[in-house]
Amino acid sequence: MPNFLLKRWYGYRTVWAFLLLLTLTAFVTAYNWPIGLLALCLVFVVIFVMLRAEMKFRRELAEYTTTLSYRVNSIEGEITSRLPFGLLLYDAERTIEWHNRQVAQLFQTDSVVGLPLVELLPGLPPLTRDKKDGSKEPLSLVRAEIEVGTETYDVRVYPEERLIYLQKMTEMAELRERYEKESLALGILLFDNLDEAFQGMDDQQRTLTIARATSLINGWARQYDVYLRRLSSERYMMLLNQAALEKLENSRFVILDEVREATSDLKVPMTLSIGVACGNEKIGELGALAQSSLDMALGRGGDQAAVKVGQRLSFYGGRSNAVEKRTRVRARVIAHALRDLMKRSDRVLIMGHQNPDMDVIGAAIGMLKAADRLEVEASIVLDGDNPSISKMMERIRADLTLADRFVGPEEALAQMTERTLLVVVDTHKQSLTIEPKLVQKAKQVVVIDHHRRSEEFINEAVIVYLEPYASSASELVTELLQYIHDNMTLTPLEATTLLAGITMDTKHFTLHTGSRTFEAAGFLRRSGADTILVQRMLKEDLSEYISKADIIKNARVVMGGVAIAVTDEGRQFPQLLIAQAADTLLNMTDVNASFVIGSRPDGLTAISARSFGKINVQVVMERLGGGGHLTNAAVQLDISPREAEKKLMAVLEDIEKEEGLFE
Repeated sequence: MPNFLLKRWYGYRTVWAFLLLLTLTAFVTAYNWPIGLLALCLVFVVIFVMLRAEMKFRRELAEYTTTLSYRVNSIEGEITSRLPFGLLLYDAERTIEWHNRQVAQLFQTDSVVGLPLVELLPGLPPLTRDKKDGSKEPLSLVRAEIEVGTETYDVRVYPEERLIYLQKMTEMAELRERYEKESLALGILLFDNLDEAFQGMDDQQRTLTIARATSLINGWARQYDVYLRRLSSERYMMLLNQAALEKLENSRFVILDEVREATSDLKVPMTLSIGVACGNEKIGELGALAQSSLDMALGRGGDQAAVKVGQRLSFYGGRSNAVEKRTRVRARVIAHALRDLMKRSDRVLIMGHQNPDMDVIGAAIGMLKAADRLEVEASIVLDGDNPSISKMMERIRADLTLADRFVGPEEALAQMTERTLLVVVDTHKQSLTIEPKLVQKAKQVVVIDHHRRSEEFINEAVIVYLEPYASSASELVTELLQYIHDNMTLTPLEATTLLAGITMDTKHFTLHTGSRTFEAAGFLRRSGADTILVQRMLKEDLSEYISKADIIKNARVVMGGVAIAVTDEGRQFPQLLIAQAADTLLNMTDVNASFVIGSRPDGLTAISARSFGKINVQVVMERLGGGGHLTNAAVQLDISPREAEKKLMAVLEDIEKEEGLFE
């Protein structure tokens, strides 16, 4: 019997009342013993009656609780059987020992006793976890949704008690799936190169070309249940649900290829860029995400679709090179904004990516010249030399005006103030910069880059000049210099470093070059750039050439034009040498793309990828965690070269199955 019933407060008060009566009776007896004796008898009678009442209460309470326990025990089995959810027990071998009636009804059978748990509930997650000593211990709770046949069940497992709660939720799962499929998606479709495609056309030709492309787009929208609304001559708004979006993703946005192929007779085929966002966000937020996705697609060179669903960002297309912009209006606008920003700053710090190359140094020196011309103190952040820039740095350190303009990351952090401007060149990823803390600390950041935009981006930048059509960051900086100041004059060494950056990234003006690349080179040549000195900076050592040959000798050609070379186990090569081997391998007959895999001195495995444009090596490297350009990309992995080769082959096979490797 519960103590709170046995030790009631009113019972204690009664005892104290009896003691008080006895005390008063004793006083009365002292003064008049006959009356006191009578009073004492009455007190004992009252005590006796109260005790009998208490004993009767306890006896009746005990009888009541005994009857209640009997009633509960008698219907316990029936209650368990009639629970609205399944209940089952299993033994140490995970064989079902007992279950209630609901389990039999859920699985439409008389009994599942004796069946292995894994047979009844396939796909059940692990019920134990590994301990540090290698043993296993049961989890306190495991919850999962499991599909058995056409039904979906909500399963809660208590491994310590070997108890499972099971509830059918097929209708709920269907409603949830329907809700997800009908959730709204917003998209923006853009003709990303109308000006370039219509160059030299008359009005009638433009109208016919637009009509041809519009007809294709409207037919595609009807086929995939997309509502299309034309906002301007080059922009459309898309309304669709997630089910339609899944169809578009499965088709890999075939409209991109259809429009490009339909206008292939033009000097510059028309291309589309598409940004789509889907999720549970508000309509305004979806619109902003759709625009952000479109900006991402354009930042990667256009001719592709970027789809944002929750935290997932996927890209489709991107099989053609970015179209070179014929106008320099954007360069002029960026240059004027950058000039004003520099004038308002107390100092300019210029930084590139880790293991900087000639393009980083050339672009950094160009920005240094701009700051000097505007009479703003500036420095270049550099964390030591590497083989790719050693010859260039020897020339720079021999120049008294440039030798002292380089600072280490620690010194740069100490120099940074609230008004310091940080210019990041040749990368837009904070994690790849020489000192990511500088990006975090800087209040004003400018990004100048020519790589295709990736998911990681310095979003806090006040100015972003990202042009994937450009050959190099040095080309972009060279154009900016011509607008930052009316009387911009470069020294021969400054012009040479910029030209060396362009020369290196274009492989001596053979890859990824446009008319503006040669215009920038012409300006640098007029400024006194020494082409012979550029060649000296790019010269190879004989030992490096022999090492490169050792890498190439292991090459094999697979999948109809993909050359893959893996370095020997135990040997390490600089990143520059691995990249040069990929460049050399690409020049072999019948090779459309080259991948060189090798161990670096820092222990990481590097993959350098090159192509002539038939294969988008940027997409391949992105699937491995890297990035780059359509024709030039790379990644670093913390695994062995052979394991990296297996991963690379798996990615190539997946792309071949999804859309085909070659354009």
